[in-house]
Amino acid sequence: MTEEGIGTLLEAQPAPRDQVLTTAAPGQRKPRLWSRAETTQAWLFLLPILVALVALRFYPVVTTIKDSFEGAKGLTLFNYRFLFDDPQFRHSLFITLLFNVIVNPFQILVALALAVLLTRPLPARNFLRAIIFAPVAMPISVSAVVWGQLFAQNGAVNGLFKLLGIPAQGFITSQHEALLSIIILASWIGVGFWMVFLIAGLNEIPTTLYDAAAVDGAGPFQRFWFVALPLLRRPLVFVLVADTVANLVLFTPVQILTSGGPLNTTDLLMYDIYNQAFSGMLTNIASAETLVLVVISLVVVIIEFRLLSSRV
Repeated sequence: MTEEGIGTLLEAQPAPRDQVLTTAAPGQRKPRLWSRAETTQAWLFLLPILVALVALRFYPVVTTIKDSFEGAKGLTLFNYRFLFDDPQFRHSLFITLLFNVIVNPFQILVALALAVLLTRPLPARNFLRAIIFAPVAMPISVSAVVWGQLFAQNGAVNGLFKLLGIPAQGFITSQHEALLSIIILASWIGVGFWMVFLIAGLNEIPTTLYDAAAVDGAGPFQRFWFVALPLLRRPLVFVLVADTVANLVLFTPVQILTSGGPLNTTDLLMYDIYNQAFSGMLTNIASAETLVLVVISLVVVIIEFRLLSSRV
């Protein structure tokens, strides 16, 4: 085809749709994609959601920040000074950090191990996945009540220990075992949930990469470490961050099973905030403590993002 023919063909091609919509003849107004009535209708549909966001999200946040700086005698930082001078708050902060240092790696390692295991061609694999995920579908309060019965002095766990010749344990009534009991309960709820995300991440990895590594002589552990784990970076970052935030604000099991005891060994920050606000009626102190917890969460999440982004 000659150059003239190509030029004629190009000129005859229809203009792109967005160009048709946005161009207009000289002296004419550009056509509107949305009419005024359609725009009004869209805002009316969005209005209930916007009102809910303002009433349930933005307003409480603004109120909490405002209350946290309303201290005695007009001192703006009085509440924060009171908190960090309070040994009870420092103890709650230590217990919360200790709890998270133990529970987060434990949950993620167990979830990752189960995800690797349940992506293999095992018999009844889907049934096993459903059983492990089942606690997620149960309300946390129900899980706490169930585990409270299991951990009772005459409960099923001590009954099993008796058969094995092990002395009965105090669990949630023992100052040495109460925090560990909360860790077990939180992990029973959380492991199945995080496992699902990691299974999805593993399923996205092409099998050809495993095959190529096997041809090069890589064993199962090497294929996991050098192929699967680097490609799981994004799911792992999400799981670690979400798990950290969920455990930093853990409240229901503590409130139902231990009430922060025995001897304040399970007095996590969220439960201490609840006590300050509703038992002690110190709402300004509770607001300041809430902001401290938010700042801690942000700092920990930023550190996790930096570490996983550079090393995984």
